[in-house]
Amino acid sequence: MSTSLSISTRGQGLYNITRELNKYVADAGVENGLCTVFVQHTSASLIIQENADPAVQVDLNNWLNRLVAENDPLYTHTDEGPDDMPAHIKSVLTATSIGIPIMDGQLVLGTWQGVYLWEHRRRGHQRRVVVHVSQ
Repeated sequence: MSTSLSISTRGQGLYNITRELNKYVADAGVENGLCTVFVQHTSASLIIQENADPAVQVDLNNWLNRLVAENDPLYTHTDEGPDDMPAHIKSVLTATSIGIPIMDGQLVLGTWQGVYLWEHRRRGHQRRVVVHVSQ
């Protein structure tokens, strides 16, 4: 079974999509299998990260912005603004697809883990995430 989710972002940051994934897995009725999640964009990514303390998400975003700075004179892809090429680099450094096991009809995530869409652009976007559940 497959579906696509439309995720509205408000700019850079992490957006928890765990609830939507859990609902789709439950509706799919798969007891044991794999949930594959894929973001169809080159300036956003997916991660599994701590879901308890929002400071973790802020720190990750700040750290990645420091690692991949805007306005680097090496960038030649600059037509879409100073945050575009860094967004592409950030998506390469993270992941555009992740697989999560399903056991007993639920995603096998740790107690403090959540699945996040990571928006790397400064302005909001409508992001498409494809979810595939298989036995």
